[in-house]
Amino acid sequence: MIKSSTLQWLGRLAGASALACAAGSPAFAQKGLDEPFQGPFKQALAGKTVAYVPVAMNFDLTEGWFAGVKRGLEPYGMKVVVRDANWSTNAGAQAVTTLISEKPAAIIVHNPDVQTYAKLLQRAEAEGIYIIQINMGSSYRTSAFVGANWIEIGERDTEAVVKACQGKSNKIAIVQGALSAAASAYTLKGVENVLAKYPEVKVVSSQAADWDAAKAKAITQTVLKQHPDLCGIVGFWDGMDIGTAAAVKEAGLTGKVFLATSGGGEQKGACDLVKSGAFDLDLSYDVPTQASDMVAIIKWLLSSGMKPGTSKGSIYTTLIPVTKDNAGIDGTCWKLEQLKKQ
Repeated sequence: MIKSSTLQWLGRLAGASALACAAGSPAFAQKGLDEPFQGPFKQALAGKTVAYVPVAMNFDLTEGWFAGVKRGLEPYGMKVVVRDANWSTNAGAQAVTTLISEKPAAIIVHNPDVQTYAKLLQRAEAEGIYIIQINMGSSYRTSAFVGANWIEIGERDTEAVVKACQGKSNKIAIVQGALSAAASAYTLKGVENVLAKYPEVKVVSSQAADWDAAKAKAITQTVLKQHPDLCGIVGFWDGMDIGTAAAVKEAGLTGKVFLATSGGGEQKGACDLVKSGAFDLDLSYDVPTQASDMVAIIKWLLSSGMKPGTSKGSIYTTLIPVTKDNAGIDGTCWKLEQLKKQ
């Protein structure tokens, strides 16, 4: 015979179980809310094409941007295509012209100079295509610019070189890129801003290497022969300044001639070269962040329904100074092979 106290305990247990089951049943569950904006957002992106026109592929900047944009947009059903100008201004202009007739939703443009594509970009926006300019802008400002503040880079690199030259010869050299490119012309202005404050600093050479490492090496070799007491060099791109650094090393002056440059912050092109002593300072504009910024602005433009060219804005990249203090720290630089796999 079961005692009454046991029966009471079983009754309470059964009642509690029934209450728990009832509370967990659909009849008692609160209904979810349908978020009204995600549907139109997805529809605005799905099936759309984004075209990408770099000055050339096959180096860390342009490969990294392409990988990052694909990673950010393709999950939304978008197609990202590339039209490689392969260092030809004419080929790039033809690519943009052809794309205008094909009418992708947006075009990412890496301008070779400030003038060549300007009218084409204006025409593209008039045709209803969003234009995002990356790192090297044209004289015509489009819906968005994402990139480095080149004047800031010129100023910060030059300040570092001037500081390193204190108590030395005060002789410096400048290795420019392509004279008509925004990245070169604006960086030079930043250099000039700083040098105006230091009249004791003498620029013994300021030449254009056209983004070519071989030319940069030849220029630097000549300068070092003429001025073996050179104390610093302001370079305009680390991909080119590999040649600059090679000339300094061949002259036995690594560690004696302070070399400041800038680039996308890729591991091999930035951190490894700073650790080796080839570069003393490499200002990184962090390509993965720039790619994320482009993805974000493209999502916003397409989902806004705003007419191309109506709004014009800029996202200037926060610079990361790569020095011997942080070059060996994980996360300071990024790796192209990893970005392509993500």
